[in-house]
Amino acid sequence: MDWIPILSRWTHVGTAIILVGGAFFIRFVLTPAASQLPDDEHTKLKELVMNKWKRFVHAGILLFLVSGFYNYLAVQAPRPKPYHMLMGIKMLLAFTVFFLISALVGRSKAFEGMRKNSKRWQLVVLILAAAIVGISGYLKVVIPKLAAG
Repeated sequence: MDWIPILSRWTHVGTAIILVGGAFFIRFVLTPAASQLPDDEHTKLKELVMNKWKRFVHAGILLFLVSGFYNYLAVQAPRPKPYHMLMGIKMLLAFTVFFLISALVGRSKAFEGMRKNSKRWQLVVLILAAAIVGISGYLKVVIPKLAAG
């Protein structure tokens, strides 16, 4: 049994679970709860959480890139026409998510406005992530059936 493709797939899916789940938790649980704190406590909590969370975000992006490109390049199965178009859309959406989550956990002054309106941008990230999961499911389930004829 070849363990590298299995490990790569687990890494890719596991990273998605952690990052999307974490983003969901931050957007719908932590942010509303923290907004009830006094401003100074809220600011301190946000700083502490983002300092920890950004490590997961940066490591996750790296794992996504390595495992995603491996999965894409290593699979030699037949790929009908819509595969490459959908994979390209998925990759563009993923790079957009990488940018947005990096901006949300970063410290650059250029993205301070995004961080101040983080609830909106977290929601955008989750919507894009849902689209990526949907495309991934289609590529995994429907495309092999199209290739088989």
